[in-house]
Amino acid sequence: MKKIVLKVDGMTCSACSSGLEKYLSKQNGVISANVNLVLSLVSILYENVSIKDLENYIKEAGFKSLGEFKGIEDNEINNSDKGKLVFFGILLLILMYVMASQMFNLPAIPFVNHSYPIILGTVLLVFALLFLYYGFDILKSGFKNLIHKMPNMDTLVLFSVCFSFIYSLYGYINIILGYNYLENLYFESVCMVIYFIKLGRFIENISKDKTKDAIRKLVVITPQSAILKEGDKAKKVSIDEVQKGDLLICKSGDKIAVDGVVESGRCYVDESFITGESAPALKEKGSHVIAGSISYDGYIEYKALKIGKETAISEIVKLVVEATNTKSKIQGLADKISGYFVPIILLISFLTFILQMLFDSGLEESLIHMVTVLVVACPCALGLAVPLVILVSNVLCAKRGLFLRNGEVLEKARDVDMVIFDKTGTLTFGKPKVFKMFNYSNYKDSKLFNIVSNIEKMSSHPISVAFNVRKQLDVDDFKVLTGIGIYGRVSGNDYYLGNDKILAKLNIKDNFDDYDYLVLNGCTIIYVVENKKVIGLIGVRDIVRDDMKEVILEFDNNNIDTVMLTGDNEMAAKVIASDTLIKNVVAGVLPKEKALYVKNMVDSGRNVIMVGDGINDAPALASATIGISVNDGTDVAMDCSDVILMNNDMKNILDLINISKKSYKIIKQNLFWAFFYNLCMIPIAMGLFRDFGLNMTPMFGSIAMVFSSLTVVLNSLRLGRMKI
Repeated sequence: MKKIVLKVDGMTCSACSSGLEKYLSKQNGVISANVNLVLSLVSILYENVSIKDLENYIKEAGFKSLGEFKGIEDNEINNSDKGKLVFFGILLLILMYVMASQMFNLPAIPFVNHSYPIILGTVLLVFALLFLYYGFDILKSGFKNLIHKMPNMDTLVLFSVCFSFIYSLYGYINIILGYNYLENLYFESVCMVIYFIKLGRFIENISKDKTKDAIRKLVVITPQSAILKEGDKAKKVSIDEVQKGDLLICKSGDKIAVDGVVESGRCYVDESFITGESAPALKEKGSHVIAGSISYDGYIEYKALKIGKETAISEIVKLVVEATNTKSKIQGLADKISGYFVPIILLISFLTFILQMLFDSGLEESLIHMVTVLVVACPCALGLAVPLVILVSNVLCAKRGLFLRNGEVLEKARDVDMVIFDKTGTLTFGKPKVFKMFNYSNYKDSKLFNIVSNIEKMSSHPISVAFNVRKQLDVDDFKVLTGIGIYGRVSGNDYYLGNDKILAKLNIKDNFDDYDYLVLNGCTIIYVVENKKVIGLIGVRDIVRDDMKEVILEFDNNNIDTVMLTGDNEMAAKVIASDTLIKNVVAGVLPKEKALYVKNMVDSGRNVIMVGDGINDAPALASATIGISVNDGTDVAMDCSDVILMNNDMKNILDLINISKKSYKIIKQNLFWAFFYNLCMIPIAMGLFRDFGLNMTPMFGSIAMVFSSLTVVLNSLRLGRMKI
């Protein structure tokens, strides 16, 4: 049994992806097929068939294989797409004004009005032809999927547009011949349907590109080159030239090129992007190093163990892609509706034509009823029912510092019963800050702190960012004592700042009661030594974000469980848990284990929000019901999440849940009115109530469609006036 991931061209909606899955699954040699509509990929398990056979199956289904997936291509959205959307949007506005000027007694455009039917008809025809050219890809897709017996929404658009255009063209010819057929032109329907379908696709592609950007950024974390040691010589090589077993060099400020093990040397590295540890990690002989981590100081030589797709970063990329393959229940329902809605409407429209012909209505009247069914059934109101609520909800969320990436968030958040927090950079600020200073000198606290800050600012160590210089002092003879601390001379005094190894180096006895207090509070401890005498102890640690206790209490009051999920050690995690009142703590987990924990919670039936900030959180964010990243987190975490917390205020997560509950109620109302509209309009469009004086033409059908959409719009706007 083999597995391959192929890139597929031509998929435009959920009906396409579900149709391709069903078709492939029925073919000989295909064990299973899973389509990722967002990335346009199909993952196939197969045996006893060739890749060429699989590509032929895809072609038979009406799509095109672009070969094996090897990387993320350039963004689908470009300036040309935007330009066309703007250009045709302006044309549509002009067209709508031309049609509305007669109805609402607006100032008419000279010569392009109902007083000049031939000119007006010609202008409308030209506009329709332009929009047909603009939407040719949609029409082509609709025809192709119809031929392959997998009709989708494009197929419905194809029939609606083509019949409207053909009938309007017939009316235009009659106008040329001198007949009054101006009211039988529906060229504007052609233009409106195509443009709004294009607009929807444009928005979808923006979401797809965000997902692709996230994966690109994961890949570029690792450097494109490495320093290879051969004998006594060192040379720079591309990352593709590195082989397993090669001896590589990493100097201060460089990135680790591949996963490996240290052979010699010593340095501190920042690997928080993969482990979640905020403190730098010491690497010496026998230590494992991770591709993409940054060396702060020192020099190491390390042997390459994992390269290319085997590295930890590549594993994260794989996890994120697999998470995007997972389909929600809502998506499954959309696939099912798409599978039935289109053929049913097509069947009803053709049945209408046949019945009208059987009842001697004549070709023209039968065609009018058929086109009317397609026009009134065109899912404009259905299409607006959810996006409009999302738009209004996004405005409400934005006012509260919440940026939503997709509409599914609003459908899912109402059922959330668990919120999982990463620790470093999420519950905490993610940067070391001074927790407590014990002053044993005769200096004022401010003076002692300023002396320490002036010396620390000379260092490149991550802890140095916790200190702010208040008054500039001259620091002489600054030295880095690798693995111990730093040294500097200020105003003729010798100062040592560092860990307890400084005491051994200077032969100073360790007997400080305050040390235990700082340890219990999860601090990294800095000894301040002046002229071989300890004059201070400084505890540095990550600090909890403001109001976190109140936030956790609010979640408890709303019966929402909270969990801390961190790569940091258990002692540091429990300290932060105590400060935030979080009772459930899972510590010491790697990215894959984070994602697995979240997935297990989701699989057990929990509706989970995962809140994180780092690259190490990306797989977990993608696996959660809803992924939320803080605004000062990494770009990758933000791009892999469903929501970005712009102001980093965790209280707004509850606002999201409340907005979700109210918006979902509005969405259900919108869907009811949209379906109710179709339920009422389609029988009238079919002519079933003609004998009772109730009849409809395509023109009134399009007006009814507008009123249906207007109902949905006004109902959606109510959300903005609701109290959250």
